[in-house]
Amino acid sequence: MKDIEFKVEGMVCNGCENRVKNALKNINGVKDVEANYTTGIVKVTSTDEVSENTLKEKVEDIGFEVVKED
Repeated sequence: MKDIEFKVEGMVCNGCENRVKNALKNINGVKDVEANYTTGIVKVTSTDEVSENTLKEKVEDIGFEVVKED
């Protein structure tokens, strides 16, 4: 298992949190998702087979922006 954490822009309410959580939970291998719209932080616990890029692409597919790290 591994934990992946990244920042997302565009979550403004509990509904946004739930959209992100539900989208990520539907990815095979994702075990748990936490999303916080006030901080923009998304934390995912998954099997080693799930890549960070897969998670970020899914978030962007549903209309949110993943903050790029410098």
